[in-house]
Amino acid sequence: MKLIIAIIQPQKLEAVKEALTEVEVFRLTVVDVQGFGRQKGHTELYRGHEFSVNLLRKVQLQIAVNDEFVERTVNAIIKGGRTGETGQIGDGKIFILPMDDCVRIRTGERGSEAI
Repeated sequence: MKLIIAIIQPQKLEAVKEALTEVEVFRLTVVDVQGFGRQKGHTELYRGHEFSVNLLRKVQLQIAVNDEFVERTVNAIIKGGRTGETGQIGDGKIFILPMDDCVRIRTGERGSEAI
């Protein structure tokens, strides 16, 4: 079992959800987050004053999958989240973490059956 954490552009969320549905990944958690990397933020003008915004709005997806779904999940996120053919700085990152256990609260099922 793996926990896939993806940080993507907010406007790419629907495209990523569609791509995940195509590969039969239907369960995910979406969290609004802020951060910066190579984009380094941008400058905005507010009431005549210029100020720097260095935390940019992103969306974090948390997806628990069985091992056989890892590659198709990652490929779907890349397909839906990438800008254009080659992508752009700020398209995001995908982290794949080992997951020791999972428990379904309602039934008490554990492990891969609980996912």
